[in-house]
This record gives sequence, C-alpha cells and structure tokens, in this order.
Amino acid sequence: MPRLLLRLEGLALFILASWAFAFTGTSWWLYAILFFSPDLSFAGYLAGPRFGAVAYNALHSTLGPALLAGLGLLLESPILLGIAAVWAAHIGFDRMLGYGLKYASGFKDTHLGRIGRQAAGA
Repeated sequence: MPRLLLRLEGLALFILASWAFAFTGTSWWLYAILFFSPDLSFAGYLAGPRFGAVAYNALHSTLGPALLAGLGLLLESPILLGIAAVWAAHIGFDRMLGYGLKYASGFKDTHLGRIGRQAAGA
C-alpha cells in the first residue's frame, strides 16, 4: 500500500506541476525540450555508483525545483517558474513509474524499493 500511495503522489505532482506550467505563459516547446533533461544525470554513473547516485539524486529531489520556484516567485520570472514546473513534473513522472532516489549500492536500489525485473510488486 505505501508503494501505491507514493506512486499516486508522483502522479499528483506530475499533473499539478504540468498544470502550473500552463500558467507561466512559457512555450510548451520548452516543456518538451526540458522534460527529460534531469535524466542527463545518468551520466554520473560513468564515474561509479556513489557519484552516480549523488548526481541523480541532486536532479531528482523536489528540493531543487522548490528552490527554483521560490526564486522565480521572488524575481517574478515566468521562465524560472516554468523551468521549476517542468523539473517538478519530471520528478513526479519518475515517481509515478516507481523510480525513486538512488542509493550508492546501485542504480536499481531506490527509496521506493528495488526496480527492475527482480523487484517484487514494483
């Protein structure tokens, strides 16, 4: 049941962040271009699982988009708010699919449980 709730939380974040993006007046092309950009952090795994987990988690924690959204509100910047919304939508999308923050033990070990074929009930 907790795993289902966490995935539903991810779905809610994805929907709400995408909806918030619409209010920024920013081009949907930007949304499309930036949506998967946090996944560039996968490249960190080339330096090993510990560094990969740090890089992945830095771009897949809601702290980053929350801080960027705060800055966007402070500066009254629609572009910063739009980027924050896309970033948050990506995180929600990943969580909805069961991808969580990574542990240094390996890419498949996440805070939502183990991912992949050997994961039971994921």
